[in-house]
Amino acid sequence: MGIIAWLIVGLIAGWAAGKVMKGGGYGVVMDIILGILGGLLGGWLFRSLGIWHGGGMIGSIIVAFIGAVILVAITRVLKRA
Repeated sequence: MGIIAWLIVGLIAGWAAGKVMKGGGYGVVMDIILGILGGLLGGWLFRSLGIWHGGGMIGSIIVAFIGAVILVAITRVLKRA
């Protein structure tokens, strides 16, 4: 995927993760960063488990969303500590 596609996937995944996890949110830029990092985390996790082998924008958004939710949960736990 190109850089624009990565940004779109990151934005969608980060925004959705912020909505699902509720709370104050981190802003658009941080949502994009969490979405992109979530995509990397989700891709690594799913590939390690043998569940996902890539495929399409929707699959990428779902995997990035799951990874972003995990990252948002981790950042909130660390923020409280």
